[in-house]
Amino acid sequence: MTLQNVIALDTTFAALADSTRRSILARLSGGQALTVTELAEPYDMSMPAISKHLKVLEEAGLISRSREAQSRPARLQAEPLKDVSEWLERYRRHWEESFERLDDYLKELQSDDQNS
Repeated sequence: MTLQNVIALDTTFAALADSTRRSILARLSGGQALTVTELAEPYDMSMPAISKHLKVLEEAGLISRSREAQSRPARLQAEPLKDVSEWLERYRRHWEESFERLDDYLKELQSDDQNS
């Protein structure tokens, strides 16, 4: 993994560390562009606070924002999530192997108990 990829992954994880930002991404996963006002509706926070969250998501490459008349709709950009998924995949395989070894051990214990 290159240094640039490591930095991008760190930036993505930092953006995903906040529950409000994860919620915003979930809302944008419907494929539609939402304005800042629409995105702010379910949250009890100021428009500047929502705008800061959007800026973090945009800097991480997780959303894109365009300009349409007076509004700045946001759209999900899922490419950085693919990098996160690939990074996590290595650990998923490790966990599965560990669980398989644990399962084998438990079967062995169960077999020993039945033979006693």
